[in-house]
Amino acid sequence: MATVPMASLSNGQLIPVMGMGTMSAAGPEATRTAIVEAIRAGYRHFDTSYSYGTEKPLGEGIREALEAGVIKSRDELFITSKLSCGFADPPVVVDGIRGSLRNLGLEYVDMYLIHMPLKLNPQVRRIPVAKEDIFAMDLKGVWEGMEEGQRLGLTKAIGVSNFSPRRLQELLSFAKIPPVINQVEMSPLWHQNKLREFCKQKGIHITAYSPLGAVGTFWGHNKIVDSDVIAEIAKLKGKTSAQIALRWVYEKGASIVAKSFDKERMRQNIDIFDWSLTEEESAKIDQLPQHKAVVFANIYGPHDVVLQLDAEL
Repeated sequence: MATVPMASLSNGQLIPVMGMGTMSAAGPEATRTAIVEAIRAGYRHFDTSYSYGTEKPLGEGIREALEAGVIKSRDELFITSKLSCGFADPPVVVDGIRGSLRNLGLEYVDMYLIHMPLKLNPQVRRIPVAKEDIFAMDLKGVWEGMEEGQRLGLTKAIGVSNFSPRRLQELLSFAKIPPVINQVEMSPLWHQNKLREFCKQKGIHITAYSPLGAVGTFWGHNKIVDSDVIAEIAKLKGKTSAQIALRWVYEKGASIVAKSFDKERMRQNIDIFDWSLTEEESAKIDQLPQHKAVVFANIYGPHDVVLQLDAEL
């Protein structure tokens, strides 16, 4: 079983630097099975969201792992969930956290994030969405709800996802409890240099999602796993292109959420901590042309609030 290093957050929490993503259309049974397998492999951080529909099978997988003695206590795990855009309304934020906890069958999560700075009509069930169903968020009111969730002990810490420096600056201007994490797309083809520098100055830890370019999704690309530069480095080191990409992200100081339900790739993704890239190898990746994988307008529709978010990220 692999051992995953920890990163220290500004509030004193420790987060495993490699997490397992659970956004999947594989279905609840496949998700539950993958969670148990991941815990056996050494994963201790699991990332979900109300909007993924995977909180229940994640909770079931955790209980199965506990019953099988793979872990002795839920406290060995770091569980992240997120406030869906349908709950991004001040009066119902705490209800959103409680809903996630009910799905998970847990008393608390370790990290609860605003999924993105947008509000959706809670009746929306499909994407793309109509213009009249997506809005700018009341960030101050929503953040007060997030702070209340932490005060109530429903989550140990709070943070955000898909927040640009401008939106973080706005949030920091009134937050009584500052965000400890910003989870954003980051990969060898989307470096996020300005955002990473801003977050470093503010003590906000970056968690990278889609570190392999969201390969396998309808919005993602294969440009990382098909990169000749990365493939050449991988061949020299006897690693996979995915391992090289994940190691590059880790060496930039971010923690990672990567999703694979394939048993072999799951183990490969976690096997990146006992070797390193040379300065020359890292520099070659630093020079790759940039190509964003997650364009929200392609998912939600080209509405003004969405286009503005894409332009900032």
